[in-house]
Amino acid sequence: MKTKQDNILSRFLKGMIIALGFILPGVSGGVLAAIMGIYGRMLSFMAHIRQNFRRDFFYFLPIGIGGIVGIGVLSQPLEYLLAHYQMIVLWGFAGTIIGTLPTLLRESTSRTKRDKIDIIWFFSMLILGGLFLFFMSEIFGTIPANFFGFVIAGILIALGVLVPGLSPSNLLIILGLYAPMLKGFKSFDPLVFLPIAIGGIISMLVFSKAMEKLIQKHHSRVYHFILGIVLASTILILVPNPYSSESITYQNATISDWGLSLVLFLVGMALAFWMSKLEDRYKG
Repeated sequence: MKTKQDNILSRFLKGMIIALGFILPGVSGGVLAAIMGIYGRMLSFMAHIRQNFRRDFFYFLPIGIGGIVGIGVLSQPLEYLLAHYQMIVLWGFAGTIIGTLPTLLRESTSRTKRDKIDIIWFFSMLILGGLFLFFMSEIFGTIPANFFGFVIAGILIALGVLVPGLSPSNLLIILGLYAPMLKGFKSFDPLVFLPIAIGGIISMLVFSKAMEKLIQKHHSRVYHFILGIVLASTILILVPNPYSSESITYQNATISDWGLSLVLFLVGMALAFWMSKLEDRYKG
């Protein structure tokens, strides 16, 4: 008799839930994988893909299919909300990111105490990383929403799964790839899904073993690096950027818009805090 963990339908549903981490700014696919109890096995599979390949491939296949279905189903309402309530939605997303910071802070010192190098890493990524992200489009130009651009999106999405707490969607907003990605997901466009899948596979194969070793040997450094990037990218979500076509705008914002934005910001913080508690409970 199959256990719940081995049940194909259960794994399919887990994949649909983890898909939220692919498309929702502020939500990490790695955190959701940890909540679903599959993060440890997933990282081990990707880092040592030749070991038990057949067994692990068929274990994760329903999860992958569920993820694809979840992306397609959830993208349409999200695209609508961003088109009509951008300011309110992005403030809600920012709240979810801020809500994960206490957990990331605890995790950053769970193995070793914080030292001066950790603090330097954090502020370097917060200040220099933030400035780089803000002017990225001006420095390199807007990344076109073509095959190569979506490969980059796939690499970033996979990193969000490999690194719990890192949300790739806020980076995709800054790069101008987020809205075209959602549009392609909504219509199940193979010219969007295919390059993102290629980028994701490349990222998993290239970075999974390195991430496993980095977390083992430089746990505190890695998490302070992540903290700096997460906080910098969150601030940038809420700051109008003339160099980004998907930047937030406050033109014509009403008092009710500001009120709803604040409410969703607080709701997002509470939701993220609750999800972090679940991660602590079910981390596998």
